Amino acid sequence: MKRRVILIVLTVIAMTVFVLAGCTTEKAKPSTKLQVVTTLFPLYDFARTIGGERAEVTMLLPPGMEPHSFEPKPNDIIRVSKAGLFIFTNRYMEPWAGSILKGIERKQLQVVDAGQGIAYMKAAAEDEHDHDHGDHHDDNHAGGMDPHIWLDFGNAALMADNIQAGFAAADPANATYYRANAATLKVRLTELDQRYRAGLQECATRTFLHGGHFTFGYLARRYGLEYRSLSGVSSESEPSAARMAAMVRQIRSSGVQYLFAEELLSPRLSETLAGETGVAVLKLHGAHNLGRDDFQQGTGFIGLMDQNLANLQKGLACRVK
Repeated sequence: MKRRVILIVLTVIAMTVFVLAGCTTEKAKPSTKLQVVTTLFPLYDFARTIGGERAEVTMLLPPGMEPHSFEPKPNDIIRVSKAGLFIFTNRYMEPWAGSILKGIERKQLQVVDAGQGIAYMKAAAEDEHDHDHGDHHDDNHAGGMDPHIWLDFGNAALMADNIQAGFAAADPANATYYRANAATLKVRLTELDQRYRAGLQECATRTFLHGGHFTFGYLARRYGLEYRSLSGVSSESEPSAARMAAMVRQIRSSGVQYLFAEELLSPRLSETLAGETGVAVLKLHGAHNLGRDDFQQGTGFIGLMDQNLANLQKGLACRVK
């Protein structure tokens, strides 16, 4: 309730600033490009590919920030209210997106739920009974579902379809252009999927242990890997001592040589586990966001996933063809 009140107040402030700014400044020449606002990095990268030169795409989440800790500001609400297209991932990943939309006028705004039509998976296997309540207290917003749908590249292709449909609805005159760009993106996603299937086909181990929150479940399921994470779906969850001890046992019994940590998040717990068990740590990218340097350099989703594949092959001792 408190968060909702804060968002309402921010909305009122934002719209007041917007109106006053329009009254006191000269009108700038409007852009002829479709204005698109996305929430997370995969959506931003897919949208800028599909929109090409006929759209201006921005991302709400500042570089380096976790979506779970993001709080919309008045300027964010203004950006969405002025856009022609707003794209979010799903209600599990960005519960705050719905709150933004409730506070703005939506007559001219097309809204895309990029996860529409995708079958969601549970955030942890049912047999992981050794998680206690302390591991999951802040996962309630996700309803027990894993929101990281883009890490299954079949899902990523469906997201591209949803985004393309939003572009066509917001800008029908350029629908053919957007469809062609989306088709090209889907070909690249198919090729990425093929590289993963070939690259993870012959591995010394298929046990994929992650010393962080439950992020890579979709990726592991698609390629037949046995995935276990230290914590639940939220990056803010803290594992109990019992869960830490259980992960130590898993590392030792599995015989793995590497434990995985996630880019943009502190590797502290992974390094603690590695020190206890004598394994090394490799990083993977969840791709929900980028660091500032990568963002400024124009790093793309597919490039990040190729880096992940290289580290997975090393960590699982896969035969590289």
